[in-house]
Amino acid sequence: MKPQATSRWLMGATAALAMLGASVQVFADDQAAAASDPMAHHGMPGREGGWQHRDHHEHMAFLLDAVDATDAQRAQLKQIHEAAHKDMMAQHESAKKLHEQIGELLAAPTVDAAAIEKVRQQLQALHEAQSKRMTQSLIDAAKVLNPAQRAKMHSLIKKQHERMAEHVHGREAQHEAH
Repeated sequence: MKPQATSRWLMGATAALAMLGASVQVFADDQAAAASDPMAHHGMPGREGGWQHRDHHEHMAFLLDAVDATDAQRAQLKQIHEAAHKDMMAQHESAKKLHEQIGELLAAPTVDAAAIEKVRQQLQALHEAQSKRMTQSLIDAAKVLNPAQRAKMHSLIKKQHERMAEHVHGREAQHEAH
C-alpha cells in the first residue's frame, strides 16, 4: 500500500472507531449503564477534566445531525450498539475475573510464573476477541451510513481530534513551565 493510501486508511479507521465509540455512549440507557461500560472512559474530556457521558451523547448527536442521519440509520446504529455493548460487557466481566486471578497469583506466598503466564495468555486471547468484536461493530456501523455521510463524519472527527491534540499540547506546555 502506498504511504498516502495507508494514511487515508488509518484516518478512516480512526474516524470509524471514534464514530462507534461515540455511538456506544449515545445509546446508553442511563448514567448507570454508561458508568458500567468498559469503554466509557475512552471518550472526550469533560468540562472538569473528567470523562462525562453527556459530552459523548451530545457529540454523537451533533455528528449524526451534521451528516443528516435518518431515523432509520439512527435505529440501525442503536441496534449495532446494543449488540456490541452486550458482548463487550460479558467480555469485560471475563477480563475482570482474569485480572483478579493474576492479583491472587502475585499475592501468593510463592509466585507461580507459569500460572501467571497462562492467565496472561488468556487475557491476550480475550483482548483479541474484543478487538475483533469492535472491528465488526465498526464495519457494521460504517455500512449504515452512505459514503458522503462517512466522509463528512470523518472530516468532523478529524477536526475534533486536531483540537483535542492542541488542547493536550497546551496543557503539557503549562505543566512543563511549572
